[in-house]
Amino acid sequence: MSRYSKWAEKEHSEGDRLIALLPAGILFLIIIPYILLVTSPSLDVRIGLDRLGPSPASLIIGGILLAVGLAFAQWSIYMQFTHGRGTPLPMIPTQRLITTGPFRYCRNPMTLGTILAYLGLSIAAATIVGILIVVALATLLLLYLKRIEEKELAERFGEEYLAYKREVPFIIPKLGRRD
Repeated sequence: MSRYSKWAEKEHSEGDRLIALLPAGILFLIIIPYILLVTSPSLDVRIGLDRLGPSPASLIIGGILLAVGLAFAQWSIYMQFTHGRGTPLPMIPTQRLITTGPFRYCRNPMTLGTILAYLGLSIAAATIVGILIVVALATLLLLYLKRIEEKELAERFGEEYLAYKREVPFIIPKLGRRD
């Protein structure tokens, strides 16, 4: 039995789940956006990348990606918290497989939303370093999902997860899907 399966054996109270989300919230909602909006533009200048600065187009495109990404990520977290009785954190995973809500469009909607939101921030700030950071973080996250989390989900949920995996795309949503 893997460490992840052992973590999944314990059910956590709503209060415990909320407290567990606080450090993740600080990282994903404060620290990473700060790096993308403050540190990355200054690195662009330091390493000699021509920084055009935000334009109306970059602000609009970035704003749309940010809004869509945040909505998708928050919807996913809400579903994990309420319907799955867990969190996105591996130490407090969902107690049941979620296949509804944003999870009917792709298997990793929170990751998709997070990538879109951070990409939107970087485009709005017109920072090349920020975009490169998002690509690097996205690559690492997708590798983790493919190599570790998917195996853990198959171990925990068996055929139910494998059937879901066959039907629902990994990250690029299957739009128009109805349940």
